[in-house]
Amino acid sequence: MPTTARMTQAQITSAVCTTYAQVGVRLVLIDEIHRLNPHTSTGAESADLLKDLTERIGATFVYAGIDVTRSKLFSGVRGAQLAGRASLIDFGAFPARLGKQEPFKELIALMEQALDLTQHQAGSLVRLASYLHQRTAGKIGSLARLIRQAALDAIMDGSERITKTSLEAIQLDHLAEEHDRPRTSHPTRKRPSRVTAQPSRP
Repeated sequence: MPTTARMTQAQITSAVCTTYAQVGVRLVLIDEIHRLNPHTSTGAESADLLKDLTERIGATFVYAGIDVTRSKLFSGVRGAQLAGRASLIDFGAFPARLGKQEPFKELIALMEQALDLTQHQAGSLVRLASYLHQRTAGKIGSLARLIRQAALDAIMDGSERITKTSLEAIQLDHLAEEHDRPRTSHPTRKRPSRVTAQPSRP
């Protein structure tokens, strides 16, 4: 999209909208929306821009953030305008079971397929699905951090495999550890430590 240093905000917005229409954009994802504070000057400009874009682009806008209803995102005049264009969808922890499906186990299987450890036994993490769900409180971010750190440790110590013992030695984020604490104190650990707003289409 061609731009020049002399373009005004309105001209840039128009160029963006024209480009989106030309290429047929149908979905716009904006993460970390809880960081937007409409009560600051830059936040107000961003909120106004989002309002303009949702009115001029024929696409579904999905805003992803944490505890957005408790942030300043939907407060004040500009916040009310965003709230008036959004349907709130609360996302909790990833379920271990959903009817006959086991989505958390399927997620673990996909992550395990991406591991490049020479001595790791395929399927061993899937068999630890119940433990991993308890350990991470069903949070995808905590699970990803746990497996990533275990893989790094396996590379560094030369074992090239992830076991329950090596997973136990890793300390996770505070929320996951607080959830897991009633089950066990994990004396062997050695390391210190969506809600989604979906505006309706214009």
